Amino acid sequence: MMSYLGIALVLGLLTGAWAQLLLHNVTRPPCDSPDVEAAALVAQDYLNSQHTHGYKYTLNQIDDIKIITKPDGTETYVMEVDLLETTCHVLDPTPVANCTVRPKVATAVEGDCDVVLKKVGGVMSVTAFKCKTEESTEDLCVGCASLLPLNDTAGLAVVSASLANFNKKTGNESLFAIMEVGRMSTQVVSGGARYLAEYVIVETNCTADDSDDNCVPLTHAMAQRGFCQVAGVSSSHSVDCSIFAASSMMPIVDTNGTVPVPAPVVHVHAGNLPKVHGLRHHKLTALHDPDLSGLLSAESDESGESNESIVPVVPVMVVPVGTEASPVVVVDPAVGMDAPVVAGVVKREAPGPVPDSPAIVLAPVRVCPGKKKFF
Repeated sequence: MMSYLGIALVLGLLTGAWAQLLLHNVTRPPCDSPDVEAAALVAQDYLNSQHTHGYKYTLNQIDDIKIITKPDGTETYVMEVDLLETTCHVLDPTPVANCTVRPKVATAVEGDCDVVLKKVGGVMSVTAFKCKTEESTEDLCVGCASLLPLNDTAGLAVVSASLANFNKKTGNESLFAIMEVGRMSTQVVSGGARYLAEYVIVETNCTADDSDDNCVPLTHAMAQRGFCQVAGVSSSHSVDCSIFAASSMMPIVDTNGTVPVPAPVVHVHAGNLPKVHGLRHHKLTALHDPDLSGLLSAESDESGESNESIVPVVPVMVVPVGTEASPVVVVDPAVGMDAPVVAGVVKREAPGPVPDSPAIVLAPVRVCPGKKKFF
């Protein structure tokens, strides 16, 4: 009787331990699997919606993924993604999939983000993120344009001169003011320094017939906005601007022909020139974690995994027919030494008995990080 009681007690303890272990089931699917890719694109679009200055970012690579599944079916995706800055401003209606990635020789800007998403009833939403934005200094050539701080005096002088030139020649009823400078760079040419700049303009309350210089940018939804590119110096330059209708965000003067999408709200700077610190690019929003989830950094100590069941991709051990093979413990490098995985055993057909043939163990397939889409 005592032995039966002992067995029942042990079984009860084991059942309780397994129940606690399976409260948080963690899987590590391949980074390039369709479900993970879809989650990464949701993260990309959400990060762009929070990025109210500068340019849209596009997904370049999925570095890591961990999916935590609760008994109620709720899934939490903890991801590391790499993003690249495009040439589309956040006001540009062009879908980010159709935007051009800024090349390295033009000083590419990279975003490294940890993102937490929840999937409830098939609907994915971002709950927290942490981003770091840096310039890529690779592949910069001698004579290539180099970035300037966004408040560089000489560069802003070229921007102001080009906008004045645009206001004179455009023929629009309303004058435009500078809303924000996206980027400025300088390049040494035979004639000296040449400036390149990209900036956003906004409609003001002044018309071409007004002599008043105190024009106030319009902030209502119907105010027109545009994107300008200038090259040259203050006294001699070329400027090209695309104006967008705020009501529909359809380009009025543009030739890209893409389908418009709603643009995020962009703050209007007071005055004619933006008050920007000495940064050389617009950074992604650094941190958003209202619930303090503690899941943001996949690179940090994942202490919570001690109470989770890790389910990685299981490698397979192949043995010849007629041999006995014990279960082999294989450690997934993506999980670590603390979470061994027992590989399955599969028999294969052989022409004859080969008792001395060694077993072939396939190494765990590295499923993360995923492939780079650009560079």
